[in-house]
Amino acid sequence: MAMTGRNATLAGLAAIVLWSTMVGMIRLVTESLGAIGGAAMIYTCCSVLLFLTVGWPKLREFNRVYLLTGALMFAGYEVCFALAIGLATDARQAIEVGIVNYLWPCLTVLFAILFTGQRSSILFIPGIGLSIAGIALVLGGDTGLDLPGTIENIRTNPLSYALALLGAVIWSAYCTVTKLFAKGNNGITPFFMLTAASFWVLYLFSDTEPIHLTLTGVVATMVAACAIGFGYALWNVGILHGNMTLLAAASYFTPVLSAAFSSLMLATALGVTFWVGTAIVCVGATVCWVATREPKKAGETTPPAAATPDSTATDERPRDRAAVRVSGRRHSSRGPSALGIRRRKHEAGAIDTH
Repeated sequence: MAMTGRNATLAGLAAIVLWSTMVGMIRLVTESLGAIGGAAMIYTCCSVLLFLTVGWPKLREFNRVYLLTGALMFAGYEVCFALAIGLATDARQAIEVGIVNYLWPCLTVLFAILFTGQRSSILFIPGIGLSIAGIALVLGGDTGLDLPGTIENIRTNPLSYALALLGAVIWSAYCTVTKLFAKGNNGITPFFMLTAASFWVLYLFSDTEPIHLTLTGVVATMVAACAIGFGYALWNVGILHGNMTLLAAASYFTPVLSAAFSSLMLATALGVTFWVGTAIVCVGATVCWVATREPKKAGETTPPAAATPDSTATDERPRDRAAVRVSGRRHSSRGPSALGIRRRKHEAGAIDTH
C-alpha cells in the first residue's frame, strides 16, 4: 500500500510518542543493570536493530567534517543523556534531569542564529526566558520558583544535572553541524554503534559492578531499544512524506509526554508545580521555534508530501526542529524531483533527536 501524507504524518507522531518513553525506559534498565552497563546494553541492541532496519550508509559520500564531529557529538550527547538519567538518585530526579535536557530547542535556535545565519524575531528572547523559568520551576520542587531550593536540589546530585545541561549544549551543536554539513546523509547506524562502543569502554574502565541479567532488565532493554530504533524508522517516514510543520510543532510538546510516561512507568507522583513548569518549558521551546518561522508570501502554498520513497534516511530525532523552514514551493503533479527531495531532507536536518 502506498504511503500517504496522512499515514506518514501519523508515523512521525508515533515516533514522538515512542521517544517520549525514553527517560522512563532508560531509568528502568539502569535500575536493573546499572547506569553504565544498562546504557551499554540498550545502545548495543539498538545498534543491531538500526543496522537491520535502516542499514549501513555509504560513508564515502559523507562530508568528512560531519562524519567526524557529528559522530563524536552524537555519541557525546547520548552518553550524557543516558548517564544523567541513570545516575539520578531517584525516579523523580531522573524525570527532572530529563526536563533540564529539553533546554536544547532554545539553544539550537541560538546556535543557528550565531553560526548559520538563521533569521529570528524578537520572540526568541521571551522564548528562551520561558524555558529557563520553566526548568527553574521544575527544579524548585513543590515550593515553585525558589532559588535557594533549586540550588540545594542541584547540590544533592550536581553530576546528573550537569550532564543533562551539557547534553543539551552538545545536541544543539550537533544540530548546527548537521545543518551545515550533513547534506541529507544518514549516519544514525554508525553513530549509534560508536555510542554503544563508548559505553562499553566506560564500563570496562570503571569500577561498576558486573552486569547481572534479570528478566525485568532484559525485557526493559529490548523494549527501550525497540522504542528508540523504531522511533527513528517512523520519524524518517514522517519527515520524508508527512506534514513537516505539524511534526515540528508537535515535537516541542515531548517534555509533557515524557514526564507523563515516566511518571507512570516509574510510579512517581508529580505535583502541580512540576507540570506547570514542564508546560512552560514547552511553551518557551515553541515560542523559540515560532521566532524562526518566516511568514508566507502572497500566493505561496505548503508543498505536498513527497510522492516517492527515498533510500536515504534522516538521522535526527524531533529534538532539533528549532531551525526548520518549509519552503512553500509548488510541485508538479508528477511529484517532487530528486533535487526537491534532497532539499527537503536537508531542511529537516536543521531540526532535531531519544
